[in-house]
Amino acid sequence: MIASKLLISNEEKRTLELSGHVGFDSLPDQLVSKASAQGFCFNILCVGETGIGKSTLMNTLFNTTFENEEASHYGQMVELRPHTYELRESNVNLKLTVVHTVGFGDQINKEQSYKPILEYIDAQFAKFLEEELKIKRSLFNYHDTRIHICLYFIAPNGHSLKSLDLVTMKKLDSKVNIIPVIAKADTVSRNELEKLKIKVMSELVSNGVQIYQFPTEDEAVAEINSSMNTLLPFAVVGSVDDVKVGNKMVKGRLYPWGSVEVENEKHCDFVKLREMVLRVNMEDLREQTHARHYELYRRCKLEEMGFKDTGTDSQSFSLQQTYETKRKEFIVELQRKEEEMRQMFVNKVKETEAELKEKEKELHERFEQLKRMHQEEKKNLEEKRRELEEEMNAFNRRKVAAETLMGQALQGCSQQPFKKDKDKKK
Repeated sequence: MIASKLLISNEEKRTLELSGHVGFDSLPDQLVSKASAQGFCFNILCVGETGIGKSTLMNTLFNTTFENEEASHYGQMVELRPHTYELRESNVNLKLTVVHTVGFGDQINKEQSYKPILEYIDAQFAKFLEEELKIKRSLFNYHDTRIHICLYFIAPNGHSLKSLDLVTMKKLDSKVNIIPVIAKADTVSRNELEKLKIKVMSELVSNGVQIYQFPTEDEAVAEINSSMNTLLPFAVVGSVDDVKVGNKMVKGRLYPWGSVEVENEKHCDFVKLREMVLRVNMEDLREQTHARHYELYRRCKLEEMGFKDTGTDSQSFSLQQTYETKRKEFIVELQRKEEEMRQMFVNKVKETEAELKEKEKELHERFEQLKRMHQEEKKNLEEKRRELEEEMNAFNRRKVAAETLMGQALQGCSQQPFKKDKDKKK
């Protein structure tokens, strides 16, 4: 029955020709005017090691000087610092947010360096989803902070990608549009640069890292995008200094052996990067972020919350029923966890009581042992005291006897001279 209705509705659609001008052909112009008045937002995430040239490239890319704090190499963890700027070119307003990964790659243990980046990207998706799910929402004036592009800076002084680069890009490829760039391309020769490009792309493909590919569906940009896809990763040089080359001043870097022009395509790929990101594919980057990466995040979150699409049986979807079902599941889960915690608490109390009883038994045994030792020591001291008293008594007796003998001896000695005197008189 439903199939027949759909068939009838499709047969009822007919193409008609207008007999005169109506006016809805101005709809694209209306959209352009409205979008120009509202302005656009574009958010760039710069991932790379400290001192690799992220801030300089951003300044060169937008031909201005952004405020940025100088980062240290001694950070304990990776920190993301977003800065938002209001830019205006002709009659177009752009709200640009540049997010720097401060301290990336500076830690000794780099296994968890990608986690703060993933958490930041998911946090921006969560903010947008929260705004969508509000009863009274204002998406028209909402400042969209979702990351539209990730410029991943690769160090030029290696012959291949580091393990940190592969792990980070693999974790990010389902969250954001990644465009790898080789930073400070003027520090290596042209042959080494070409070999590094080939090696980087080979490692990305072999490890299954999905980087952003410039779209080729639109015929207007299919040719240039197809050719630029073969030049990835872009080798770039950033500089905000003006150097004199011939009779003109250009952006570049001056060395003793010569100069490197930033906007010279023979020297680096900076112009290609700027053209592809800002002039040709900025809107596609925004659409890919919303239609691919955000939709993937949104679908996973809504499935976690219990939402689901209408099935093949075309049963209607009830938000109230889903809410009640999820609420009951939550209450059951809460009761189960509460019972587990109560049982855990009871077991813990029993274990603690058993430990306390064991400790009490040990203390009692120790007390009895100390008591026996004390009694034995007391008994020994009593015996020693008696022995000392006996020795003192014996000593006193010997002392008295000795004093008696000494007195008798002295008395005898005093009587003997008196008898001698008596004898002399006689």
